[in-house]
Amino acid sequence: MQEIVTELLKCPNGMPVFLAQPKKPGRYPAVVLMHERYGLVQHTQDLATRCAADGFVAVAPNFFFRHPDPKALTAGDSRYDMSDPESVDSLEAVLSVLESQRLADINKIAVAGFCQTGRHPLVFARTRPIQAVVVWYGAANGREWDVNALQPEPLDKIIAALPCPVFGAFGSDDHLISIPDVGRFRNALEQHNRSYDIHLYAGAPHGWLNDTMPGRYRKPQAEAAWSAQQRFLRAVFAGEWPGSQVRWQFECEFGRDYDFSKNRRQA
Repeated sequence: MQEIVTELLKCPNGMPVFLAQPKKPGRYPAVVLMHERYGLVQHTQDLATRCAADGFVAVAPNFFFRHPDPKALTAGDSRYDMSDPESVDSLEAVLSVLESQRLADINKIAVAGFCQTGRHPLVFARTRPIQAVVVWYGAANGREWDVNALQPEPLDKIIAALPCPVFGAFGSDDHLISIPDVGRFRNALEQHNRSYDIHLYAGAPHGWLNDTMPGRYRKPQAEAAWSAQQRFLRAVFAGEWPGSQVRWQFECEFGRDYDFSKNRRQA
């Protein structure tokens, strides 16, 4: 584990960014961590420090900083609906911050989305060549395939144009994303010959990586999935997922009595 340093910065557009990076001089791959619906809470900052300890330069921006009531947002009593074009503009601003960081290797960048922001790394990968997309329990819900003012392009078209591999982490007990939803997402990647490493964990509800929410957190699944993500990122940054080849990796476990209608939102 690396000794790390942290800092709070601002993008040119005023968006706050939590930066965590190894203290030891060097050049490190960079990971952008997009937060859940609650904004930039402690959980996302914790993930950034964890990434930095694993040997990455990590940034966790507050993509919903324009919300008029941050307290209500953090409590889950309100939401901020970020459009795909807005997410691209915000991520471009984040990369401008990364480019100013001496330790960050801007030729090795991954963008991770969680829950509400799960689709945005996919959208961004078409705009700026990045090396990896990471999706945690997002981007696969049925409404993600709709075309509307927030999502002006079909998700299938976005997937078809992906230039980089995708890591996905999902849970069988998610009340928002069903196992068939995960299958649809996986099938779209396969249909368009896009590389992926997708894991579906038995007994994991929505938000199961978040250890600040005891009702949702599932430690064994969270630790297994985090390790799988870090292995994936290290392999990608080492050139082991070349764009000239297609690789499909799928690891899935769930009960024979699975019934999506019985899944419930956890506290």
